[in-house]
Amino acid sequence: MPRSHVERHRTRRIGWLRAAVLGANDGILSTASLVVGVAAAETTRGAVLVAGVAGLVAGAMSMAAGEYVSVSSQADTERADVARERRELETDPAGEREELRGIYVSRGLDPDLAGRVADQLMAGDALAAHARDELGIIETLAARPVQAALTSAATFASGASVPILAAALVPARSLGLTVSAVSLVCLAVLGGLAAGAGGAGVARGVARVTLWGAFAMAITAAVGRLFGTIL
Repeated sequence: MPRSHVERHRTRRIGWLRAAVLGANDGILSTASLVVGVAAAETTRGAVLVAGVAGLVAGAMSMAAGEYVSVSSQADTERADVARERRELETDPAGEREELRGIYVSRGLDPDLAGRVADQLMAGDALAAHARDELGIIETLAARPVQAALTSAATFASGASVPILAAALVPARSLGLTVSAVSLVCLAVLGGLAAGAGGAGVARGVARVTLWGAFAMAITAAVGRLFGTIL
C-alpha cells in the first residue's frame, strides 16, 4: 500500500508570522527605546514606567489599526478582482477559457494539453481556477484583516512588556543599560526563531534585528540625554 505524501509548506505561515514578528519586534524595540531615552534624561523610575506603559498601549492600538486598515485594503482589492472575474465568466466564458489556456501555455504546457487542463478546471470551479492562476489569490494566503490586527496588537503588547518589566525590577542606577541588554537578547532570540520558522538563516535573522535594535536604542538614548541636559 503506497504511503501518503504530506508536505508542510512554510508559505502557510506567512500571514500570521509576518504580523506576529512585526508586532513583537516593534513592541520590544520601540518601548525599549522609549524607556532608555526617558531614563537617559535622568527622570524618576515612575516617569520611565509611565512612559513605557503609555507606549505599550498606544503602540498596540496603533499596530492593530494600521494592520487592519492595510490588510482590509488588500482584502477589498482581492474581492473586487474576484467579483470582476465572476462577471467575466458569466458574460464571456469562452474568452476566459482561452485566457486560462494561455496562462498554462506560458508556464510550459503544449497548447493541446493546456486546453484540456483549462476545460477540466472550467468544468469544475472556474472562479477558483482564475483566482489562483490569473490573480494569484490563494485561500491560505488570502488577506485576513481581523486576524492580522489582533495578532499585531497582542504580540506588540507582549514584546513591549519585556522592557517595562526590566525597568520595574532592575536598580535605578543601571536601568538604561539593563533594559538595553535584556531587550537586545530578546530581539536576538525572536529574530532567530522567526528566521528558523520562515526557513531563512538563523544567524542572519539574529544579526539584522540585533544591529538595528542597538542602533535605535543608542540614538534614542543620545536624544534623551541631550534634551535632559537642555531642559
